[in-house]
Amino acid sequence: MATRMVTAMCDANHIPRNHCRITYLLKRSHSNKSTMPFSARQIKLSSLALVTLSLVVWLAFGAVSEHASGFAQPSPTPAPANDNYVGTETCAACHEAQFKSFEGTKHGQLHSLESWKGKVVGCEACHGPGKEHVDSSGDKMKIRSFKRMDSKAIADTCLACHAGKENHNNFRRGEHWRNNVGCTECHSAHGPEPPNFRSSSITFPANVAHQKPGQATRAMLRSNEPQLCMSCHTETKAQFSKPFHHKVLEGTMNCSDCHNPHGGFEQKQAKLAVGADAACIKCHSNKAGPFVFEHAPLKVEGCSACHTPHGSANPKMLKRSSVRQLCFECHSSITEQSAPDVPSFHNQAVLRYQNCTICHAAIHGSNSSATFFR
Repeated sequence: MATRMVTAMCDANHIPRNHCRITYLLKRSHSNKSTMPFSARQIKLSSLALVTLSLVVWLAFGAVSEHASGFAQPSPTPAPANDNYVGTETCAACHEAQFKSFEGTKHGQLHSLESWKGKVVGCEACHGPGKEHVDSSGDKMKIRSFKRMDSKAIADTCLACHAGKENHNNFRRGEHWRNNVGCTECHSAHGPEPPNFRSSSITFPANVAHQKPGQATRAMLRSNEPQLCMSCHTETKAQFSKPFHHKVLEGTMNCSDCHNPHGGFEQKQAKLAVGADAACIKCHSNKAGPFVFEHAPLKVEGCSACHTPHGSANPKMLKRSSVRQLCFECHSSITEQSAPDVPSFHNQAVLRYQNCTICHAAIHGSNSSATFFR
């Protein structure tokens, strides 16, 4: 319609039609170009505003989360701006025995690490500035003493440096924190004490032990790990002494291979955050699956539905002395279980039907048999 009007105007003014049309198209193109940058500019400004708003919301949420958690990401004590710090050498003049034990530990060697340059290291990193303590001729009230602190205050002091690592991040969620077990109950900040080789009921019976009785060789523990754990968890000593058990007393395993003593999300503070059986599957990888045909208890209740993890009087650390007794707990019409009942031809008076796993060999899961035959 617009083209016909332009043609009519050109004819009325005796102007060639081609010249008229070209002039019209040029004007129209110029008009469109003048409006396009305005629309594009609006889109760009809107996008920029949206990104800026998202960034502000994200930063605000991070600040609120940090405030709600009760503590920010800790960092080692920065270099002091005053002269209240006297240095480790001054401490060693009086505390010679502690210094000799301390200087060979990782804590005592921090001054040689590049990442700790310009930060407070040595005794005063934990005990605070020592000038007032020295000036008062060793007044114990003028220095931070862990003997006067409760377990949670001690843990907060240690976490000022040791937080931020996966192993320690959940300590405030753990059972040790809730039961007032502090860091110094298990660790010695000055280094492990000299070994005590007196006979004890909790010892390693084999020579393959990585740590000798009463002597710790890692993580600045006060004693070797199994003895340390069993000093509180006394029920586990009897379990590990049963005929079939994990080789903890022999020294081939440690409690921390399965449990995280510094807390966690799983039951019994089991290691890894992908399920309570992750600690088992780490070694027994052929039971991990996934399988085409899954055995339901393994996925619902886990390994502990059939096995006792620390030790048992039964082979394979089973909860029952007979395999069929364990199977009948689910595969029986006595209880309201979703598992199928035992077939009628499985006559329990016949010997070949008394051991279920002779036929159902792939009991942890199978890729080829719905009845776990193979």
